[in-house]
Amino acid sequence: MPMKSGVTNEPASRPRDELASAVALFHSLSDPTRLAITRHLASGEARVVDLTRELGLPQSTVSSHLACLRECGLIVGRPAGRQMFYALKAAELIDLFAAAESLLAATGNAVALCPNYGTATKRTP
Repeated sequence: MPMKSGVTNEPASRPRDELASAVALFHSLSDPTRLAITRHLASGEARVVDLTRELGLPQSTVSSHLACLRECGLIVGRPAGRQMFYALKAAELIDLFAAAESLLAATGNAVALCPNYGTATKRTP
């Protein structure tokens, strides 16, 4: 069957492909520890020792999550002597947190009741 001019056999870009970066961003923030770290860094720089003290987590856990956040391009490290100070890479992340808080307030935190991702526990009969 002849094809019309300008029409190709290649599939159109799928919506999932177009959303891949956004999915990766939200996935990187979906872990409670990484979210807690980034929210803490929204108030300024911190060292690993500061974060372990604040979050009550082992140094290895905090360091692992910091490495993930650095690889995702969400935070940066600034060496100072033998220490590393971590900070958010983009102020837009603070705006994202503010928008999330606003959305949660607008929905009455209804997402907490989501059967897939919410914090509600299953009730027993």
